[in-house]
Amino acid sequence: MIMTTYVFMHDFLKKDYIIYDAADGDKAWEMIPNLQPNIIISDVMMPGIDGNSLCKLIKNDIRTSHIPVILLTARSTKEQELSGFENGADDYITKPFDLDILILRIRRLLDQQQSRHKNFSKQIDIAPSEITITSLDEKLINKAIKYIEDNINQDELSVEELSHELCMSRTQLYKKLLSITGKTPSEFIRIIRLKRAAQFLKKSQQNVSEIAYMVGFKDPKQFRKYFKEEFGILPSEFQKENGV
Repeated sequence: MIMTTYVFMHDFLKKDYIIYDAADGDKAWEMIPNLQPNIIISDVMMPGIDGNSLCKLIKNDIRTSHIPVILLTARSTKEQELSGFENGADDYITKPFDLDILILRIRRLLDQQQSRHKNFSKQIDIAPSEITITSLDEKLINKAIKYIEDNINQDELSVEELSHELCMSRTQLYKKLLSITGKTPSEFIRIIRLKRAAQFLKKSQQNVSEIAYMVGFKDPKQFRKYFKEEFGILPSEFQKENGV
Protein backbone atom coordinates (compact mmCIF):
# COMPACT_ATOMS: atom_id res chain seq x y z
CA MET A 1 0.00 0.00 0.00
CA ILE A 2 1.30 3.46 -0.83
CA MET A 3 -0.05 6.77 0.36
CA THR A 4 0.53 9.76 -1.90
CA THR A 5 -1.00 13.15 -2.67
CA TYR A 6 0.03 12.93 -6.32
CA VAL A 7 -2.71 12.06 -8.77
CA PHE A 8 -0.23 11.82 -11.66
CA MET A 9 1.62 8.98 -9.92
CA HIS A 10 -1.52 7.02 -9.15
CA ASP A 11 -1.97 5.37 -12.54
CA PHE A 12 1.74 4.61 -12.80
CA LEU A 13 1.96 2.94 -9.38
CA LYS A 14 -1.40 1.19 -9.24
CA LYS A 15 -0.16 -1.49 -11.66
CA ASP A 16 2.01 -2.92 -8.87
CA TYR A 17 0.61 -1.49 -5.63
CA ILE A 18 -2.61 -0.77 -3.81
CA ILE A 19 -2.79 3.03 -3.61
CA TYR A 20 -4.44 5.19 -0.94
CA ASP A 21 -4.60 8.94 -1.57
CA ALA A 22 -4.79 11.79 0.94
CA ALA A 23 -5.54 15.36 -0.15
CA ASP A 24 -3.35 16.93 2.53
CA GLY A 25 -1.16 16.17 5.54
CA ASP A 26 -4.00 16.33 8.05
CA LYS A 27 -6.08 13.78 6.16
CA ALA A 28 -3.03 11.60 5.70
CA TRP A 29 -2.33 11.51 9.43
CA GLU A 30 -5.97 10.59 10.11
CA MET A 31 -5.59 7.59 7.82
CA ILE A 32 -2.08 6.30 8.50
CA PRO A 33 -2.33 4.76 12.04
CA ASN A 34 -5.27 2.53 11.13
CA LEU A 35 -4.33 1.94 7.51
CA GLN A 36 -0.73 0.93 8.33
CA PRO A 37 0.64 1.32 4.77
CA ASN A 38 3.83 -0.48 3.79
CA ILE A 39 5.38 2.77 2.60
CA ILE A 40 4.41 6.45 2.52
CA ILE A 41 5.22 8.98 -0.21
CA SER A 42 4.54 12.60 0.65
CA ASP A 43 5.28 16.02 -0.80
CA VAL A 44 7.10 18.35 1.57
CA MET A 45 4.90 21.31 0.60
CA MET A 46 1.18 20.63 1.02
CA PRO A 47 -1.88 22.07 2.81
CA GLY A 48 -2.23 21.51 6.54
CA ILE A 49 0.57 19.45 8.02
CA ASP A 50 3.58 19.71 5.72
CA GLY A 51 5.65 16.69 4.70
CA ASN A 52 8.41 17.20 7.24
CA SER A 53 5.92 17.57 10.08
CA LEU A 54 3.96 14.54 8.87
CA CYS A 55 7.16 12.51 8.74
CA LYS A 56 8.00 13.56 12.30
CA LEU A 57 4.55 12.50 13.50
CA ILE A 58 4.93 9.12 11.79
CA LYS A 59 8.40 8.45 13.17
CA ASN A 60 7.53 9.51 16.72
CA ASP A 61 4.37 7.43 17.10
CA ILE A 62 4.91 3.82 18.17
CA ARG A 63 2.02 2.71 15.95
CA THR A 64 3.69 4.02 12.79
CA SER A 65 7.40 4.52 13.48
CA HIS A 66 8.35 1.45 11.42
CA ILE A 67 6.79 2.73 8.17
CA PRO A 68 9.31 3.96 5.57
CA VAL A 69 8.73 7.52 4.33
CA ILE A 70 9.84 9.02 1.01
CA LEU A 71 9.66 12.82 0.82
CA LEU A 72 9.30 14.68 -2.47
CA THR A 73 10.25 18.34 -2.91
CA ALA A 74 10.89 20.93 -5.60
CA ARG A 75 13.47 22.58 -3.36
CA SER A 76 16.86 20.93 -3.57
CA THR A 77 18.69 22.96 -0.93
CA LYS A 78 20.93 21.12 1.49
CA GLU A 79 18.98 22.59 4.44
CA GLN A 80 15.67 21.26 3.08
CA GLU A 81 17.08 17.77 2.56
CA LEU A 82 18.74 17.79 5.97
CA SER A 83 15.43 18.78 7.57
CA GLY A 84 13.72 15.80 5.94
CA PHE A 85 16.29 13.32 7.20
CA GLU A 86 16.30 14.91 10.67
CA ASN A 87 12.57 14.22 10.84
CA GLY A 88 13.19 10.55 10.04
CA ALA A 89 12.67 10.39 6.28
CA ASP A 90 14.01 7.16 4.77
CA ASP A 91 14.54 8.70 1.34
CA TYR A 92 14.35 12.12 -0.28
CA ILE A 93 13.66 12.83 -3.97
CA THR A 94 13.90 16.20 -5.70
CA LYS A 95 11.29 17.09 -8.34
CA PRO A 96 11.10 16.71 -11.25
CA PHE A 97 12.10 13.07 -11.19
CA ASP A 98 11.84 9.98 -13.35
CA LEU A 99 9.04 7.71 -12.14
CA ASP A 100 11.28 4.70 -12.81
CA ILE A 101 13.67 6.12 -10.20
CA LEU A 102 10.80 6.37 -7.73
CA ILE A 103 9.91 2.72 -8.35
CA LEU A 104 13.52 1.71 -7.70
CA ARG A 105 13.57 3.66 -4.42
CA ILE A 106 10.31 2.03 -3.33
CA ARG A 107 11.60 -1.45 -4.13
CA ARG A 108 14.85 -0.76 -2.29
CA LEU A 109 13.01 0.15 0.92
CA LEU A 110 10.66 -2.83 0.64
CA ASP A 111 13.60 -5.16 -0.04
CA GLN A 112 15.32 -3.86 3.08
CA GLN A 113 12.19 -4.71 5.05
CA GLN A 114 12.16 -8.25 3.64
CA SER A 115 15.83 -8.63 4.55
CA ARG A 116 15.04 -7.71 8.15
CA HIS A 117 12.29 -10.33 8.19
CA LYS A 118 14.70 -13.04 7.05
CA ASN A 119 17.26 -12.10 9.69
CA PHE A 120 14.77 -11.71 12.53
CA SER A 121 14.66 -15.28 13.81
CA LYS A 122 18.45 -15.59 13.86
CA GLN A 123 19.15 -12.23 15.49
CA ILE A 124 16.42 -11.76 18.06
CA ASP A 125 18.22 -13.38 20.97
CA ILE A 126 21.57 -11.83 20.05
CA ALA A 127 20.96 -8.19 19.23
CA PRO A 128 17.32 -7.12 18.88
CA SER A 129 18.38 -3.61 17.87
CA GLU A 130 19.81 -4.97 14.63
CA ILE A 131 16.39 -5.93 13.34
CA THR A 132 14.64 -2.65 14.08
CA ILE A 133 14.14 0.53 12.13
CA THR A 134 13.92 3.18 14.83
CA SER A 135 14.63 3.45 18.53
CA LEU A 136 10.88 3.31 19.21
CA ASP A 137 10.71 -0.03 17.45
CA GLU A 138 13.72 -1.27 19.39
CA LYS A 139 12.06 -0.32 22.68
CA LEU A 140 8.85 -2.07 21.61
CA ILE A 141 10.64 -5.29 20.64
CA ASN A 142 12.69 -5.31 23.84
CA LYS A 143 9.59 -4.69 25.96
CA ALA A 144 7.71 -7.47 24.16
CA ILE A 145 10.59 -9.92 24.62
CA LYS A 146 10.90 -9.08 28.32
CA TYR A 147 7.18 -9.55 28.93
CA ILE A 148 7.14 -12.91 27.17
CA GLU A 149 10.25 -14.09 29.00
CA ASP A 150 8.82 -12.99 32.35
CA ASN A 151 5.70 -15.06 31.65
CA ILE A 152 7.24 -17.78 29.52
CA ASN A 153 5.95 -20.71 31.57
CA GLN A 154 2.34 -19.57 31.15
CA ASP A 155 0.93 -21.69 28.35
CA GLU A 156 -2.10 -19.41 28.08
CA LEU A 157 -0.10 -16.22 27.47
CA SER A 158 -2.21 -14.52 24.82
CA VAL A 159 -1.82 -11.93 22.10
CA GLU A 160 -4.42 -9.84 23.96
CA GLU A 161 -2.22 -9.77 27.08
CA LEU A 162 0.83 -8.80 25.06
CA SER A 163 -1.17 -6.08 23.27
CA HIS A 164 -2.34 -4.70 26.61
CA GLU A 165 1.21 -4.68 27.98
CA LEU A 166 2.42 -2.74 24.94
CA CYS A 167 -0.55 -0.33 25.04
CA MET A 168 -1.67 -1.23 21.55
CA SER A 169 -4.77 -2.79 20.08
CA ARG A 170 -4.50 -6.37 18.84
CA THR A 171 -4.81 -5.15 15.25
CA GLN A 172 -2.11 -2.51 15.68
CA LEU A 173 0.25 -5.01 17.29
CA TYR A 174 -0.40 -7.52 14.51
CA LYS A 175 0.46 -5.00 11.79
CA LYS A 176 3.42 -3.61 13.74
CA LEU A 177 5.13 -6.93 14.44
CA LEU A 178 4.40 -8.24 10.98
CA SER A 179 6.03 -5.17 9.45
CA ILE A 180 9.11 -5.19 11.70
CA THR A 181 9.71 -8.93 11.98
CA GLY A 182 7.62 -10.67 9.34
CA LYS A 183 5.97 -12.59 12.19
CA THR A 184 2.47 -12.41 13.62
CA PRO A 185 2.17 -11.83 17.39
CA SER A 186 1.42 -15.55 17.93
CA GLU A 187 4.48 -16.52 15.93
CA PHE A 188 6.55 -13.92 17.78
CA ILE A 189 5.55 -15.39 21.16
CA ARG A 190 6.31 -18.90 19.94
CA ILE A 191 9.77 -17.94 18.64
CA ILE A 192 10.72 -16.42 22.00
CA ARG A 193 9.59 -19.64 23.71
CA LEU A 194 11.66 -21.72 21.28
CA LYS A 195 14.75 -19.53 21.66
CA ARG A 196 14.53 -19.87 25.43
CA ALA A 197 14.02 -23.62 25.09
CA ALA A 198 17.17 -23.86 22.99
CA GLN A 199 19.11 -22.15 25.79
CA PHE A 200 17.72 -24.61 28.34
CA LEU A 201 18.55 -27.55 26.08
CA LYS A 202 22.16 -26.40 25.88
CA LYS A 203 22.63 -25.86 29.62
CA SER A 204 20.04 -27.89 31.51
CA GLN A 205 20.03 -31.57 32.46
CA GLN A 206 16.25 -31.68 32.25
CA ASN A 207 14.57 -33.74 29.57
CA VAL A 208 12.80 -32.38 26.50
CA SER A 209 9.28 -32.68 27.91
CA GLU A 210 10.21 -30.84 31.10
CA ILE A 211 11.78 -28.02 29.11
CA ALA A 212 8.73 -27.86 26.84
CA TYR A 213 6.52 -27.25 29.88
CA MET A 214 9.00 -24.71 31.28
CA VAL A 215 8.68 -22.51 28.19
CA GLY A 216 4.90 -22.71 28.02
CA PHE A 217 4.12 -25.59 25.67
CA LYS A 218 1.28 -27.79 26.95
CA ASP A 219 2.01 -30.53 24.43
CA PRO A 220 5.61 -31.84 24.11
CA LYS A 221 4.77 -33.27 20.69
CA GLN A 222 3.75 -29.85 19.46
CA PHE A 223 6.92 -28.42 20.99
CA ARG A 224 9.06 -30.94 19.07
CA LYS A 225 7.24 -30.06 15.84
CA TYR A 226 7.77 -26.31 16.19
CA PHE A 227 11.34 -26.74 17.40
CA LYS A 228 12.27 -28.74 14.32
CA GLU A 229 10.57 -26.19 12.06
CA GLU A 230 12.60 -23.40 13.66
CA PHE A 231 15.99 -25.08 14.06
CA GLY A 232 15.83 -27.90 11.50
CA ILE A 233 16.52 -30.53 14.16
CA LEU A 234 14.58 -32.30 16.91
CA PRO A 235 15.16 -30.96 20.44
CA SER A 236 16.61 -34.30 21.60
CA GLU A 237 19.14 -34.21 18.77
CA PHE A 238 19.90 -30.57 19.53
CA GLN A 239 20.56 -31.51 23.13
CA LYS A 240 22.93 -34.31 22.15
CA GLU A 241 24.82 -32.07 19.72
CA ASN A 242 25.44 -29.62 22.51
CA GLY A 243 26.85 -32.25 24.81
CA VAL A 244 24.07 -32.39 27.36
